[in-house]
Amino acid sequence: MPESRTELMRGTLDLLILRALTLNRDHGVGIARRIHQISKGTFDVKPGSLFPALHRLEEKGWLSSEWGESENLRRAKYYKLTKAGRKQIRNEMANWERVSTAMAWAIEATSEG
Repeated sequence: MPESRTELMRGTLDLLILRALTLNRDHGVGIARRIHQISKGTFDVKPGSLFPALHRLEEKGWLSSEWGESENLRRAKYYKLTKAGRKQIRNEMANWERVSTAMAWAIEATSEG
């Protein structure tokens, strides 16, 4: 059976990035790997989407960054959640719960009719 990939809905990448950084700081490739892991392989975030989102979240004050050395001894920019980012992830998760519940209702309603 062919492997299925799902496109990210607008706005979900921010939540996935914030969620990926809840336990530890990480660099871009590590964040992409973590998103793949926590989504059980459903999402593969490409650099062209990931890095602009990281910069946008940093500009909003939800992430901070610092340069460090990666596991392969290369220079890498590491991102971590700020206090504002931790608050934002709670807001994003509550919003996602509302949206996913409403979508479930809408899908159930259309299958009944």
